[in-house]
Amino acid sequence: MKTIKNIKVLVIALAVSLTVFNCSKNEANDDMYGKPLDFSGTYTQEDQMGRPAINTVFVSSGDKDMFNVTVPSAQNAAFQNKFEAQLLALNPDYTTNALTFDASTFTGALATDVLTVSLDGKTTFFDGVNVLTGRALNDDVISVELLLIFGGPDGSEKPNLTDDNVDANDKTFLTSFPYLASPW
Repeated sequence: MKTIKNIKVLVIALAVSLTVFNCSKNEANDDMYGKPLDFSGTYTQEDQMGRPAINTVFVSSGDKDMFNVTVPSAQNAAFQNKFEAQLLALNPDYTTNALTFDASTFTGALATDVLTVSLDGKTTFFDGVNVLTGRALNDDVISVELLLIFGGPDGSEKPNLTDDNVDANDKTFLTSFPYLASPW
């Protein structure tokens, strides 16, 4: 009986040690170089960019640090007027855009720098029908933003300013996770 107890203890100890050994390396918590991530200490948010190029175009250099650490729920109150001034400086002829947004409504939507997502519809940045329901990898986000800034109510105003003329990614996206094109 004593031997069976010792074998049971040995088996349990072996099982525990194998479990601990197999769980000791958690690759999901490693950085890109395979080093464990250090979550100790105090962290500060340095940058945010829910919608590509909005921060770059609409936030002045003097406001970059403040914008980057302002929580989205406070961004509209803090930055909408500045965004509107920048929009009208970029396009003094702005009236409404393809979303039917006037300057105040448009810059209010932009000043809250979050990427909205539709949970039950098509995921797209803007396709002429669906508006800011997320972002698919193939969405031409910069051209959409240029269209909304310079295109006017039907997208036809200032046609030389409404397209970045980059019509595809430089490499084909993958058809399975992680979907992003492989790096060069």
